Amino acid sequence: MPFGQNVQRLRRAAGLSQEELAERLGVTRQAVSKWEREGSLR
Repeated sequence: MPFGQNVQRLRRAAGLSQEELAERLGVTRQAVSKWEREGSLR
């Protein structure tokens, strides 16, 4: 499973929004969104 899909699946399974996950990881919501779109891995 691609990284972005895995991040999104696990985030949703934990019941977290992108913003909530970002806050817990100390990154921006935009970073989480980019990971899920896999834009940061290309």
